Formats: sequence, structure tokens, C-alpha cells
Amino acid sequence: MKPFSAVIITYNEENNIARCLESLQGVASEIVVVDSYSTDKTKEICLSYGVTFIEHPFEGFIEKKNFALGKATNDYVLSLDADEALDNTLKKSILNECAQSFPFDCYQMSRLSSFCGQWIKHGTWYPDRKIRLINRRKGGWGGINPHDKIVMQEGVTMKRLEGDILHYTYGTIEEIAQQTNKFTTIQARSMFDRGKRSNVIKLVINPLVAFVLSYIVKWGFLDGYNGFIIASLAANSTLIKYAKLLHLQRQQTTGKPL
Repeated sequence: MKPFSAVIITYNEENNIARCLESLQGVASEIVVVDSYSTDKTKEICLSYGVTFIEHPFEGFIEKKNFALGKATNDYVLSLDADEALDNTLKKSILNECAQSFPFDCYQMSRLSSFCGQWIKHGTWYPDRKIRLINRRKGGWGGINPHDKIVMQEGVTMKRLEGDILHYTYGTIEEIAQQTNKFTTIQARSMFDRGKRSNVIKLVINPLVAFVLSYIVKWGFLDGYNGFIIASLAANSTLIKYAKLLHLQRQQTTGKPL
């Protein structure tokens, strides 16, 4: 079997990290946690699992995940978030590839997310396929903060694995509302810095498209009440993102905070 590492980034994840680490027991040869100086019991919990625990300032999600990737001692690395865990089917799939010394350069897997206690199996939330297990010599983290993604070199080989990453996300609507405010600010700034611009038409059309895609095109209605709420929140998030971008544009024009 070819050994591989698992890397996780954390900040105040005492409510999630034990579940994540537990799912990696007997699977990963090495677990590396990069923490941004948590003030809760995250460090204590991690050390109880015998992980390599590294404290490092937060510079951005992409930057932090690439830093963690670089701290692994094996070429093949599985990246997880603290609120994620491997289901049993995915564990078996990974161990099967491990037994074959990882014949592919990267591996894609589905992510199944929970919302207010319900696993969401439709809409834009599932299958939400992610490349998470890679030969780090041939890829790394890219994308746009906070929506990072693994970017591989051209010509690599890839396999899709059976099983899911279990994503224990928002337990209440209040939680997703708080996260939406935080993430849309980061998104708007990233878009502005890349030359993207907003206007009134985008404020009207883009949220509508987001709702229709999530609720109708991607069958979000099959998830019942929560499917409707998720589609509505997607529309709201899109509206806020483009509104904040427009705010930045006007601030640049006037030279004054609005």
C-alpha cells in the first residue's frame, strides 16, 4: 500500500474536528492540521488524535490550504475541511486505490451536505463533485476566495470514487445568513479586484437565474421545504454579492465610503 497524507485547515472547530479526524482513522497514514491560532479546544482535540499540528496565520483560504498541502510528507494528499468526514463507502474506495499505489493522478468524489438536519440530495448542493485526493506534485489549490478549488496540471489522469464526503454544514438559517454575509464580502472584493463589474440588470437577473437553477433545473424541489429555502438563499446570496460589488464600484468613483 502506498501511504498518503490527509490535511485539514482549522479555526475554532471544536464542534467538528473530532468527527473529521475519527473518519480518517485507519485510512490516512498521516494527518496534518494547520490551525490559525484557535481560541477554543481545537488544538487540544487534535493533539489527542496524534496529528501533526501546525499553527500558521490566516492569509486566505487558498493560501492556507496550499500551505497545508506543502506540509504533508507524502506525495498523495487528501484535503478535507473540519466540518467534513468520509463515509464508509468512500473510505473503502480510497483504501482500494491506496492498495494499488494510486494509479491515477487525482481523484474526484461527491460531497453530500446537510441543512437544518436534512441531507440535501438535489439542487446545486449535490452531487457537488470535488477533486480532493491528488498527487501534490501535479496540482494545488486555486480558484477565487472563498470558493477555492483544486487545479491540476494539463494531461493528468483522474478517477471518480464511489462514496461521499459528508459535509456537516448549517444547522440553522441564522448560521447560513451569517456565513452569506461573510462570504459575499470576500466574493465581491475578489470580483472587483479581477475587474468584474455589477449593474442593475445583474441585480435583477442573476438572483432569478440562481433560484431557477437550484430549485427547478437541478430538481431542488425534491428536497421539499428545505430545497425551497436553499434555492431562495442562493438567490439572496447572489443579490447581496452583486450589490456589494456595485457598492465597491460607486465607492471607487466617488472616492468616499457609501
